Amino acid sequence: MRKTGNILIVDDDEDILTAGRLLLRRQFGEITTCKNPEQVPELLASNDIDVILLDMNFGPGESSGAQGLYWLEQILAIDPGSVVVMITAHGSVNTAVDAMKRGATDFIAKPWQNEKVVATVSAAVKLSRSRVETETLRQTNQVLIREAASVDRGIVGDSPQIKDVLKVVRRAAPTDANVLILGENGSGKELIARELHRQSKRSGQVFLSIDMGSISETLFESELFGHRKGAFTGANEDRIGRIQAANGGTLFLDEIGNLPLHLQAKLLSVLEQRQVTAVGSHKSQPFDVRIIAATNVPSSRLRDPDHFRADLLFRLNTVEIVVPPLRDRKDDILPIARHFLAEFSRRYGGRSRAFSEAATSALFEYEWPGNVRALRHAVERAVILAESDVIEPGDLQLDYSQEHIAVAPAVMPTILNLDHLEKDTILKALRKHGFNISRAASELGLTRASLYRRMEKHDI
Repeated sequence: MRKTGNILIVDDDEDILTAGRLLLRRQFGEITTCKNPEQVPELLASNDIDVILLDMNFGPGESSGAQGLYWLEQILAIDPGSVVVMITAHGSVNTAVDAMKRGATDFIAKPWQNEKVVATVSAAVKLSRSRVETETLRQTNQVLIREAASVDRGIVGDSPQIKDVLKVVRRAAPTDANVLILGENGSGKELIARELHRQSKRSGQVFLSIDMGSISETLFESELFGHRKGAFTGANEDRIGRIQAANGGTLFLDEIGNLPLHLQAKLLSVLEQRQVTAVGSHKSQPFDVRIIAATNVPSSRLRDPDHFRADLLFRLNTVEIVVPPLRDRKDDILPIARHFLAEFSRRYGGRSRAFSEAATSALFEYEWPGNVRALRHAVERAVILAESDVIEPGDLQLDYSQEHIAVAPAVMPTILNLDHLEKDTILKALRKHGFNISRAASELGLTRASLYRRMEKHDI
């Protein structure tokens, strides 16, 4: 079996160094010995040391332990995570305890018992490895957080509607107030949540998103609150819940409106107490997270007590942000489409692409029942399927049947102005045929030239 654990023994007694080396080399990896503590900084810099065995006294007549405490401080100044086990005379246990208060991990009393030394060093090696793993995970987490923050997830758009939304974001973000984001599917609710986190004091911590609608009722508590090993069939190990995983950061509860009433009660209790108890545990753990929730459920339905608890709504919507659908902020359609076009052009081959005038008109006139998500998919599909560098309406494959279903008027239009009706009819024909001029003209009973004149007349 491969030996692990590199040990440094620092003692001015050659017999102790020899005995320690002979004893520990059977159980551990590399054993390094040192008589002069002045060499310790250099040895730490040039060797991967897991555990340091450090004598309390150096030189004849020394018994105060001051030298050992001094070198303990020097070692911890070099590496605060160092695992140091003090070597002390039998009568100096109080001094060794003082060393542990200052950062030592344990102590060994001379004359030592071999079994106790091996057990103490083994525990120290495990502690050292655990600290290294913890620090590695911490640094990895920080890198991931920085990378996530550096990704271009900026909100594209300059319409008055989106400016109003971002104005609320700027005011709410620096606080710890809970925020409820309302909006249709695909309208950009998660982008708003991430922007709130990015502008908050928690931006250096984790942003954790949970789709509440996708969590089964049987696993709800386990997913959010965590569980202990053996708590239920299949719980083969302890598992931390999403709430504790987001501790210190922001927890985004997406599609909160789909949560059943009895689970809403459990979530409310945890949010009120600011403590979470894992399934199978009797001990509560405090947490510190900011809650941002989102739903596509209309505000009127959220305020229906048969669908959503009023006390939970009160807890969640300290600040309420309504993200308007894309059809209500037409000025944002083309900037967003061009943003996606540049993104997918880089991803799929790197060629520069552009929308034709007809495609631009199609994008602008379409009602986008699927909002920004649908626009993203349409542009990505067009980049993949287009045979040239110019995107035409047919490449977008817009589904006008869904558009009419989504935005069909509740009553018959009362506008009977002939110019208005002519423009509306032309637009419908163009949409139906993906802005193919020849097909639209044929449908309308016009020549291509006549259709072009009417399009110019109506500024289409």
